[in-house]
Amino acid sequence: MSQVLYKKIYSVTEGYLTLYEGLRTARFLLRAKRNKVMSSQFIERIMLAVTEVNGCEVCSYAHTKIALEQGMSNEEIQMLLSGTTKNIPKDEMQAILFAQHYADTRGNPTEESWKRVVDVYGQEKAWGILAAIRMIMIGNVFGIPLSGLRTRLKGKPSGKTNVFYELSMILSFPILFPPALLHGLILSALKKPVIEFS
Repeated sequence: MSQVLYKKIYSVTEGYLTLYEGLRTARFLLRAKRNKVMSSQFIERIMLAVTEVNGCEVCSYAHTKIALEQGMSNEEIQMLLSGTTKNIPKDEMQAILFAQHYADTRGNPTEESWKRVVDVYGQEKAWGILAAIRMIMIGNVFGIPLSGLRTRLKGKPSGKTNVFYELSMILSFPILFPPALLHGLILSALKKPVIEFS
């Protein structure tokens, strides 16, 4: 597999926001899977589409493996990882486009784009789509520095990240996780909106 270029580099602050938003919505993905509202292949298409926008090597590798195990063809996977949406099932296209938009805007989609997702899929499935996007965003935000460190240790630094960035992001994850989880639980208890727009 050819090395993916890191298209986006996220800060520790963005890592925290991505983490608490993802943890806050994880239950919607679990519910969508349990209620068979979203197929495993649909979820993998979303995750591959987000990973393509962010350019996370370890996530590309991991989700390619999962997608193949879910029965997706190598051709479809490679198309998603190259940003091509040609063979996406029509009923999943709006979700894939929203996933790409969400990643491209660093987790700040437009309100109109979110309303389209809700209109097309209904609230329950839209929450599941948002949760799938946010979960892979966590993987990408912390996977990009992990990919950078991995290639650095192999003697092939990417040139886009440095060792300080890679280590600070990787080491921040276990520190950020507990307050991010608590933050999400408090916002849920206060019934704050799951998605907000600037």
